[in-house]
Amino acid sequence: MALNLSIVLSGLSFFLRIHLQPIALQPRGGSGTVGVNYGLNGDNLPIPSDVINLYGRCGINIIRIFEPNHGVLDALKGQANLVLWLGTRNEDIEGFATDQVAANAWVNANVVPYYKDVNIAYITVGNEVVPADAAAPFVANAITNIMQALVNAGIQSDIKVTTVVAMTALEVSYPPSAGAFTATAAGVMKDIANVLGSSGAPILVNVYPYFAYASNPEQISLNYALFTSSTPVVVDGDLHYFNLFDAMVDSFYAALEKIDAGGVGIAISETGWPTDGNEPFTSVDNALTYNKNFVKHVTSGVGTPKRPNVFYDAILFEMFNEDLKAPGVEQNFGFFYPNMNPVYPFWNC
Repeated sequence: MALNLSIVLSGLSFFLRIHLQPIALQPRGGSGTVGVNYGLNGDNLPIPSDVINLYGRCGINIIRIFEPNHGVLDALKGQANLVLWLGTRNEDIEGFATDQVAANAWVNANVVPYYKDVNIAYITVGNEVVPADAAAPFVANAITNIMQALVNAGIQSDIKVTTVVAMTALEVSYPPSAGAFTATAAGVMKDIANVLGSSGAPILVNVYPYFAYASNPEQISLNYALFTSSTPVVVDGDLHYFNLFDAMVDSFYAALEKIDAGGVGIAISETGWPTDGNEPFTSVDNALTYNKNFVKHVTSGVGTPKRPNVFYDAILFEMFNEDLKAPGVEQNFGFFYPNMNPVYPFWNC
């Protein structure tokens, strides 16, 4: 997660994976399963094997890592019930896009030694390079070349290749039906959507109602941000929105429709609420309320007003408070301290 996840608001715009089968026992996608991101931006974090054991004790079924860490990948071997979303570094994207040999080398180094023993569901090509990162124009071809690299390596599995996008890719997000990409993002997103449309992979989106709310508490109610509103807050045609998360996701669906990509699904690669950071509205109570209600919402299969009764998978941010992240809220999204004690009681472990 980057600090620029703060959602740009305008006026009232307050929103914003064929023959050998891996060992998977869990559904790969669209199952309403919730996981947790595992970041490594700390100098005092537990060893990977202890972390993976913690995931198991807590019954967390999806783990996302932001780049291939072989210590983590080794610890995941044989963990059939833990699904992995495996990221690539942003700085590698242009190389993947322009050189099939580079894509082949990455797959040979980071997937071939592991895919039979590690339950890899997604390879995520970069994190939040869309809309503004210089690598953004290369993402679609990088996805294509990583897909081809899997074929070249003889990996006949159902690993999907996609990317992670921030809500800042939207120029307009209110009302949700008006959702539209920025001029910078639209062409890039159309190219990415074309690739994903042919492969069946969803687009992964980082969705943070916290940042939207903290940016404009005068116009956004805390109940709306925390899933606690008992009445609709936004009425958009026939669609009634009781929570900001749904409105943000549906604005992204609307933006996809405007680039003729309405058939591309969405999964949630990050969401959460900070417990501290000397910023407004950060607290254990708010984090507990948001995350508890978010899990209930996702696992219920209710979907969103625009996509009702559609299951999607989602990953909460994040496993640990990480002291090497930027000071403030960025260091305070964790469910656990580095000593593996809980920041607040959430998981049954």
